[in-house]
Amino acid sequence: MKAIQRLINDPKLVIALCLFLGFAPFYPEPHLFGKIRWVAGGAVGMQPLDVFDLLWHSFPFFLLMRIGILRLRA
Repeated sequence: MKAIQRLINDPKLVIALCLFLGFAPFYPEPHLFGKIRWVAGGAVGMQPLDVFDLLWHSFPFFLLMRIGILRLRA
């Protein structure tokens, strides 16, 4: 459990996850941007797998925000 806590609190690892998992695939556009645009457009035709995919690609950014909030509070 301590090892997992150390990993999710490591800003270097979380930034790497944001760059690689959050923005993959890079061409023609980051996958996360397409999913966000889809949700903003009403999410017409979105399947449960698409929702999971959106959460999967955005999760590193939530971890990064969590680290930032924890550092501001400290």
